[in-house]
Amino acid sequence: MARAMFEYTKTILKKVSFDAELFCRELNKALDRLLPYEIDELRLWLQKFTSNRPELYVCMTIINN
Repeated sequence: MARAMFEYTKTILKKVSFDAELFCRELNKALDRLLPYEIDELRLWLQKFTSNRPELYVCMTIINN
Protein backbone atom coordinates (compact mmCIF):
# COMPACT_ATOMS: atom_id res chain seq x y z
CA MET A 1 0.00 0.00 0.00
CA ALA A 2 2.78 2.44 0.89
CA ARG A 3 4.47 2.02 -2.47
CA ALA A 4 1.16 2.69 -4.20
CA MET A 5 0.89 6.00 -2.33
CA PHE A 6 4.34 7.02 -3.52
CA GLU A 7 3.46 6.26 -7.15
CA TYR A 8 0.12 8.03 -6.77
CA THR A 9 1.91 11.08 -5.39
CA LYS A 10 4.24 11.23 -8.39
CA THR A 11 1.26 10.94 -10.75
CA ILE A 12 -0.57 13.79 -9.04
CA LEU A 13 2.51 16.01 -8.99
CA LYS A 14 3.05 15.43 -12.71
CA LYS A 15 -0.57 16.36 -13.43
CA VAL A 16 -0.51 19.61 -11.44
CA SER A 17 2.95 20.75 -12.54
CA PHE A 18 1.37 23.40 -14.77
CA ASP A 19 0.61 25.51 -11.66
CA ALA A 20 3.35 26.12 -9.09
CA GLU A 21 0.93 27.01 -6.28
CA LEU A 22 -1.09 23.84 -6.77
CA PHE A 23 2.11 21.82 -7.08
CA CYS A 24 3.34 23.16 -3.73
CA ARG A 25 0.01 22.40 -2.09
CA GLU A 26 0.04 18.81 -3.33
CA LEU A 27 3.66 18.44 -2.29
CA ASN A 28 2.74 19.47 1.25
CA LYS A 29 -0.02 16.86 1.30
CA ALA A 30 2.43 14.24 0.11
CA LEU A 31 4.91 15.07 2.87
CA ASP A 32 2.18 14.46 5.45
CA ARG A 33 1.26 11.07 3.98
CA LEU A 34 4.51 9.48 2.88
CA LEU A 35 6.94 7.49 4.98
CA PRO A 36 10.38 9.00 5.72
CA TYR A 37 12.25 6.83 3.21
CA GLU A 38 9.64 7.65 0.56
CA ILE A 39 10.18 11.36 1.19
CA ASP A 40 13.88 10.81 0.47
CA GLU A 41 12.98 9.07 -2.79
CA LEU A 42 10.54 11.85 -3.63
CA ARG A 43 13.26 14.45 -3.04
CA LEU A 44 15.51 12.71 -5.59
CA TRP A 45 12.66 12.37 -8.07
CA LEU A 46 11.75 16.05 -7.66
CA GLN A 47 15.30 17.16 -8.35
CA LYS A 48 15.15 15.40 -11.70
CA PHE A 49 11.56 16.39 -12.45
CA THR A 50 12.07 20.10 -11.74
CA SER A 51 15.45 20.37 -13.44
CA ASN A 52 13.87 21.87 -16.56
CA ARG A 53 10.94 23.57 -14.79
CA PRO A 54 12.32 26.68 -13.07
CA GLU A 55 8.82 27.81 -12.04
CA LEU A 56 8.67 24.84 -9.64
CA TYR A 57 11.99 25.56 -7.91
CA VAL A 58 10.17 27.54 -5.24
CA CYS A 59 8.46 24.32 -4.14
CA MET A 60 11.78 22.60 -3.58
CA THR A 61 12.25 24.66 -0.42
CA ILE A 62 9.28 22.79 1.06
CA ILE A 63 10.90 19.41 0.75
CA ASN A 64 14.41 20.57 1.65
CA ASN A 65 13.32 21.75 5.12
